[in-house]
Amino acid sequence: METVSELRQERAADRVHHAASLEIKRLQAQRFKASYADLLQSPRYQRAANFFLNELYSDRDYAHRDQQFSRIANTIARLFPAAVVETAVSMAEVHALTEQLDERMAKQWLQHPDGTLAARYIQCWRAVADIPTRQHQLQVILHLGTELDQLTRMRGLRSLLKVMRTPAGAAGLSSLQRFLESGFDAFADMKGATEFLDVVEERESNWIRSLFEADPVACETRLSQLLAGTPLD
Repeated sequence: METVSELRQERAADRVHHAASLEIKRLQAQRFKASYADLLQSPRYQRAANFFLNELYSDRDYAHRDQQFSRIANTIARLFPAAVVETAVSMAEVHALTEQLDERMAKQWLQHPDGTLAARYIQCWRAVADIPTRQHQLQVILHLGTELDQLTRMRGLRSLLKVMRTPAGAAGLSSLQRFLESGFDAFADMKGATEFLDVVEERESNWIRSLFEADPVACETRLSQLLAGTPLD
């Protein structure tokens, strides 16, 4: 989280760079909404899909939550069960990886000012390259989902989380508390996350492969449709 904080400070000092970073994040959120339109409308999966969208693919400012994550070693371990702490750490790792990759994308975005949004995004993605890190990012996201699913099977944990609201707020961990509760409820609603995570793994793996390997024109057409909010068959 120190890395994320440093990246955020660098962006804050450069409005142009900050705007490029926000543009990248907005494009990725639009792409996610179209890629998972079916899950976002599914009675069973919509809360989990919205959780992923809002916590992993959003352009929201997570600075306050990040500050809370940075105090995990000193505070959270004394308040939450070990399994909950591990989930929080996984979320921090996902966020750090995402911020680092988005930062590299933003720098390329400024170096590729021409073309459609989709064409620029593909150019930036291929310029950043780094297939191993992209694949690792996906695996960490899936691991986070698996951990959240396992938390829903811990007897009494939902009641414990509710009880923790007051001490968590007193410790300045209200944003982290909200994240844990919303994640727990979203995954509990599914009554088993295997199918949901399998869909995410398949679609994201295909998308990563397409961005790296597909014909640029075909890839641009596909991404343009997604950015326009058109789900693909």
